[in-house]
Amino acid sequence: MDGIALHMSGSEVERLRAQNESFNHALTNSRVANNDLGKDEFLKILITQLTNQDPTEPMSDRDFIAQMAQFSTLEQMTNMSSQFARLGAMLQSGQAFSVLGKTVDVVLGESVVTGRVDEITGGDYPQVLVNGAYYDYSNVQRVRAE
Repeated sequence: MDGIALHMSGSEVERLRAQNESFNHALTNSRVANNDLGKDEFLKILITQLTNQDPTEPMSDRDFIAQMAQFSTLEQMTNMSSQFARLGAMLQSGQAFSVLGKTVDVVLGESVVTGRVDEITGGDYPQVLVNGAYYDYSNVQRVRAE
């Protein structure tokens, strides 16, 4: 047991108990929807909590299981967010292809470029070819049928 004191003073035990309660409170009251606490940060806090817990009063199984369930939920929400982003990109790409051959208004700050869409590029950020120049599909503000 290198570096670990077998006998702790009352103040040391109380300090460790307060730290443990503070970590538990922070973990159980944090909101998963808030992007400030990600998967990596959650694991760091959990590891720190387990490393610094009072050996005379280890974390209860119920608390540990609750924290692992929170981590699992956070991981699933992260995965869902990634999948929704991919779905959004696919929908935008599909919408971009629907303007092929139509007349569009592309807004670039104060200027507006009007012309027929001759070509569409694929990918997460599709572009439209109007009057010989490529523009991001997200800048298309108006579409008119020929």
